[in-house]
Amino acid sequence: MRLDLRHIEVDGIFHQANWTPLDDESFRSEITERCAGERWVTDGNYTVVRDLILGRADTIIWLDYSRVVTTFRVVRRTLRRAITREELWNGNREPVSGLFRWDPELSIIRWSWTTYGKKRADYEAEFAGGHVGEAIVLRFRTPSETERWFETLPHPSRI
Repeated sequence: MRLDLRHIEVDGIFHQANWTPLDDESFRSEITERCAGERWVTDGNYTVVRDLILGRADTIIWLDYSRVVTTFRVVRRTLRRAITREELWNGNREPVSGLFRWDPELSIIRWSWTTYGKKRADYEAEFAGGHVGEAIVLRFRTPSETERWFETLPHPSRI
């Protein structure tokens, strides 16, 4: 990893075997423990643990991409995972049936589409000042903008 940060896979904590969700208390406990150390990075948008993650963060990177870009990426990733039967975490795999379901609770594609507007509005409100607590918010609206920023980061061999 370019910055030598430990990755905390929030989905991998929440989704136990057979897609069983971890209860809120255990989920919060796991996140608290894993975010207690230094030099970590995480992803995800679970409201139940957002305060814990943002409370420990020094930098928040908001990938505020358009609905078209977001949907394209979710569809492409979901198709790849379903076709290759890639294991995600705790033995879980993307179900092929999820590609055709209308219920957002059974289809990550549909969930992404239906929650996009609300999630974006929530982040807009929460990150409006450019800071959350002590953390700075970096907002990137396109993949190329993100890539240009990423290229400015020091390479590990030069740190």
